[in-house]
Amino acid sequence: MLRIEKLEKRFAGKKALKGISFEVKRGVIHGLLGHNGAGKSTTLGIVLAMISADGGEVFIDDVSVQKEEAKALRKVGAIFEAPSFYDYMSGWENLKILVGLSGKFDRDQALDIVERVGLNDRIHSKVGAYSHGMRQRLALAQALLPEPEILLLDEPTDGLDPEGIKWFRDFIVNLRDERGMTVLFNSHLLSEVELMCDRVSIIREGELVFEGDVNDLRDDRLGFKISAEPIDVLKSVVNEFGGQWLTKSRCLFPPKHQVANVVERLVSAGAKVHEVTPVRRSLEDVYLEFSKKSLCS
Repeated sequence: MLRIEKLEKRFAGKKALKGISFEVKRGVIHGLLGHNGAGKSTTLGIVLAMISADGGEVFIDDVSVQKEEAKALRKVGAIFEAPSFYDYMSGWENLKILVGLSGKFDRDQALDIVERVGLNDRIHSKVGAYSHGMRQRLALAQALLPEPEILLLDEPTDGLDPEGIKWFRDFIVNLRDERGMTVLFNSHLLSEVELMCDRVSIIREGELVFEGDVNDLRDDRLGFKISAEPIDVLKSVVNEFGGQWLTKSRCLFPPKHQVANVVERLVSAGAKVHEVTPVRRSLEDVYLEFSKKSLCS
């Protein structure tokens, strides 16, 4: 549904995107994951033709955004950066004006979508009195008018309370399950990506470092949290057994090694072992590996 080919972008001479390429398959929720400043919003801005690329091309359903912008974006709905509305107008008036800028406003369709996003009781209130969560729902209603084939979301749950985040997540998953909606979802929140997305692309400093199924980021290999002193002996033994540091106190050992052997070696080396707890490597651990970040010295 969406194909991004070798996108490049510079700001003030510095490369923000370094030849990024990935695809979003039809009918899936695809996460674009990375730390703040990694290039996620820049990528989305180029897809929406709000930012010009220095190189590369974007295709939506095989139509080039760079060559046929209007035709390509006809199938797209989006929440990009902080949604802006006329605070002195009602939510309904905002929808009529903003949707009318790019197409025909369909009253019956709008009523249906307003009900689906749960704003029917407040749609005629002034937007200036809306909470942050209500503004996000209004932005979602605007993005869904008219019914797009792909929805682009830029940090849509940022600033929402836990209840609002769950509502938003369930709503997006329902769009995929019941309507076959394709979604590209920008986020730096690992938990949201894990719960919502089918596939994920990870960007680090403008480069694509991983693309694949979310399940490929999960790792069920057993590791151990080890607390022992002195730390120099612990480090030496972990390295001796080929252990991999996940954090300052968590290690992953090759399957051939039993933790009892590691503890025995620590004791024989004069270390005092305080705690050994089995743990499984988390999505965060795997993500940090792909992002080439280390929490250990």
